[in-house]
Amino acid sequence: MRLVAKRFLLAQILAVSTTFASHVAAGDYDPTAVALEGISKLKVGQQDWPQWGGSAERNNVPKTGPLPAEFDVKSGTNIRWSSPLGSETYGNPVVANGKVYVGTNNGNGYVKRYPSSVDLGALVCFNEADGKFLWQHCSEKLPTGRVHDWPNQGICCAPLVDGDKLWYVTSRGEVVCLDTEGFLDGENDGPFNKEPNENKDEADVIWKLDMMSQLNVSQHNMCSCSVTCAGDLLFVNTANGVDDSHLTVPEEKAASFLCMNRQTGEVLWTDNTPGANILHGQWSSPAYAVLGGQAQVVFGGGDGWLYSFDPAGDAGKAKLLWKFDCNPKDSVYRLNGATRNHVIATPVIYDGMVYVAVGEDPEHGEGGGHLWCIDPTKRGDVSPTIVYNSSDMTKPIAPKRKQAMVVAEGDVERDNPNSAAKWHYVGSDPNEFETTMHRTCGTVAIKDDLLIVADFSGMVHCVDVKTGEAHWTHDMLAASWASPLIADNKVFIGDEDGDILIFELSKTATVLAEINLGSALYTTPVAANDTIYIANRNRIFAIQEGKKSDPIK
Repeated sequence: MRLVAKRFLLAQILAVSTTFASHVAAGDYDPTAVALEGISKLKVGQQDWPQWGGSAERNNVPKTGPLPAEFDVKSGTNIRWSSPLGSETYGNPVVANGKVYVGTNNGNGYVKRYPSSVDLGALVCFNEADGKFLWQHCSEKLPTGRVHDWPNQGICCAPLVDGDKLWYVTSRGEVVCLDTEGFLDGENDGPFNKEPNENKDEADVIWKLDMMSQLNVSQHNMCSCSVTCAGDLLFVNTANGVDDSHLTVPEEKAASFLCMNRQTGEVLWTDNTPGANILHGQWSSPAYAVLGGQAQVVFGGGDGWLYSFDPAGDAGKAKLLWKFDCNPKDSVYRLNGATRNHVIATPVIYDGMVYVAVGEDPEHGEGGGHLWCIDPTKRGDVSPTIVYNSSDMTKPIAPKRKQAMVVAEGDVERDNPNSAAKWHYVGSDPNEFETTMHRTCGTVAIKDDLLIVADFSGMVHCVDVKTGEAHWTHDMLAASWASPLIADNKVFIGDEDGDILIFELSKTATVLAEINLGSALYTTPVAANDTIYIANRNRIFAIQEGKKSDPIK
């Protein structure tokens, strides 16, 4: 089976490499064309958005027609439909084959056997045309409580859809494959057939992997990995993290990253490199591309490092290609006031480079951040500097959890001649709050060589993707957990005040509109089939030019 997977992957590498070359032959990289090529390999509509970031490169830049810069969720102007969600929503919408999926909690009580008073993780499926509820996958809360499964947070990730199947990570630490028809087709697809019922309003599970019981993973607070794939290879961040004391990693030998066969659920390889150095949790999502002729799956680690692996593995084991420390070596991790951060954002691949910023659980406050452009053709430790101890300057010391370089212990750093850092952005002027790059949960979006990212302190940054120089920053005056959508030459980004800001995609900060959606926005807008989908705290909206829905009561 593994030999078959490797042969399939080799064929895919050749196909994707050819595609990549066609998109850069003219010298102008077109990330939307790259995303569309990736989407075309799945059994979904041509302008669907079937996973977080649309394709495995994770760049939220879909192809659309005109999108409205004005809409009103209260009156229904330019709103095709809206549907209620739970009381807290953190999952980004996914649109595929006439259905819309979003992760939330059970605050709306769609499923008959679980009233809204029962706290669940809920992946909800709606009809794309009119927002009608179809079915819900329900994840009962873990008995261990908030250390593993934080109350009311629900499902914090987005699924991957291909044909009549979807894959996602539940709040219970399970990787599941579901039938996109649920039980509405009158069938119980297997091999898993132990559902407690076959109610029409609930999900049909095809297979599942319980990472806690089968791989000894101990996720911290929640799981939030939005999976991606290459052929039949499925890539997952496990969320393995610290215990309730935040002092130790109880399962340091458990997997941080894994590769599975998405058809069968078989685990093909795992990696636990972050180990005891996990700072808090591991809530990033993987990206995949062929880079420099080598297929690579790129994972953000809870230790603040970015890792790239050969997706095919090596005889059932992980095969590391490169690793990159995304923090300064003298930065320090502590629960409050940390200068060392881990990676929550999803790495994005654009024109052969990898882009990612560091962050922390928003509950732990604001702080300084770092945004990197990384050359993925290097191998080994490709961090900007390497740490040695003065007792032996011939051998780099092992990474440390709280601080990589402790001068009082004789540690020193040296420039790394093998560094893959193309540029490092900390803001145009870190001495000023409004021009500083702060820690972020957000993933970058890049189009026309303009990189857009919002940080948790509410600053939107527009950066030249080739040089790392800032074109502009804008203060949203509210925290932002979200990532930008770039479509129709516009940038859409939400904040915790419930506002969507719409910018012109340009080298100058031009605000086209600021629209309030009625409650806090923790999710990212997406666009599919000329419609914007955005979920606020408790409702999802389908926004389309010229449409009118009934006012919200």
